[in-house]
Amino acid sequence: MTRIELAKAGIISDEVRECAVLEGVAPEVLAQDIANGVSVIARNAARNGKVPPLAIGRGLRTKINANIGTSRDRDSLEEEKKKLDVLLQYGADAVMDLSTGGRIQELRRMIIDDYPFSFGTVPIYEAAVRAAGQKGKLTAMDADGLFEVIEQHAKDGVDFVTVHCGITLKAVERLRSEGRTLDVVSRGGSFLLEWMLLKDRENPLYEQYDRLLELSKKYDITLSLGDAMRPGCLEDATDRAQLEELLTLGELRDRALEAGVQTIIEGPGHVPLNQVELNIKIQKEICKGAPFYVLGPLVTDIAVGYDHIAGAIGGAIAGAAGADFLCYLTPSEHIRLPDLEDVKEGLIASKIAAHAADLAKGIKISMEKDAKMARMRKALDWEGMIQMSFNPEKVRRYREQTPPSEAQVCSMCGEFCAIKTVERALKGKARG
Repeated sequence: MTRIELAKAGIISDEVRECAVLEGVAPEVLAQDIANGVSVIARNAARNGKVPPLAIGRGLRTKINANIGTSRDRDSLEEEKKKLDVLLQYGADAVMDLSTGGRIQELRRMIIDDYPFSFGTVPIYEAAVRAAGQKGKLTAMDADGLFEVIEQHAKDGVDFVTVHCGITLKAVERLRSEGRTLDVVSRGGSFLLEWMLLKDRENPLYEQYDRLLELSKKYDITLSLGDAMRPGCLEDATDRAQLEELLTLGELRDRALEAGVQTIIEGPGHVPLNQVELNIKIQKEICKGAPFYVLGPLVTDIAVGYDHIAGAIGGAIAGAAGADFLCYLTPSEHIRLPDLEDVKEGLIASKIAAHAADLAKGIKISMEKDAKMARMRKALDWEGMIQMSFNPEKVRRYREQTPPSEAQVCSMCGEFCAIKTVERALKGKARG
């Protein structure tokens, strides 16, 4: 039985109980939310007991995904391993491999074998690369080849896969009539769009969706229903092409739930600040509360070099409005493959956004962290504050630059520390 089938039968598994403890919620509530499709546990059935289960959805902490991956031009497993070590150190919840070249299978299996992350992939990347290598062009990919790669990923132990099932011929016609500035910026979406138009065929992931559900059910993997039509700039945000795809994803979500397959819905993208909450509300309504996974969203198009900040701003607002899963952005977004420092800065920015969102949502375990930090500040407990921070190494380095004469306070306030001044005054020991 799949997780959904167990939950619908009223069976609360050990996995659900473990997640409930980690999230500070009642296991009965989490099980019911899984049955209703508003929460998921993203872990391949083959990985039970090998990695911690990751719960995503209603009333749970906002989770962070970080992307890594090789390309034809940058194929270093050692470099990707260093990035994974950084992501582990700084607390990513999940990792996706977006490799489009190099030793794709070797990297995937290394992550599954060696790292305790919930792990996702985009199988169409490997399917297209295989077709290009074997037949000379990406569009030589066929439906059987694509499904073969999806099953291989599931068999290897991948926990969730992005599948662009909502880009249909109808959606492509909507795109044509919309007149976007940036038509399709999704890489997987662009592969499928080109394939569909050249062959004058429907998207095989949509046309053979029952086949996809059967495969997913076999391994109890989570389908991340991809947003091929996500806006790639603010001018294209919340347009008819985006919403056309979202309507289809809502229907596919219902079919998956009926079949006992978990889904999350992927969302934009580039969205102006005043439309972020609207996008979350629309998705939650159309997709009946399914977990929502957003890229950022980026609230400006001109933050090149600082897209991790633009994405964190959008992510905090999206999370507070109900988004459940944030995909990090790094300072090198839109420029190049990220390096180690980019990965660290991108992850920390997204974690701050997720935590801020959780405070707005009233997530108890997140609120307790801030309350604990406030008490440490009151006590001038510098070691405690360092350990509570998102980047203890950076805070410790800053702290070590404080002059010895100001060891009890910070070098900004020094002897005029507000905390010490008020504490002295309230005890009747005010300075004369």
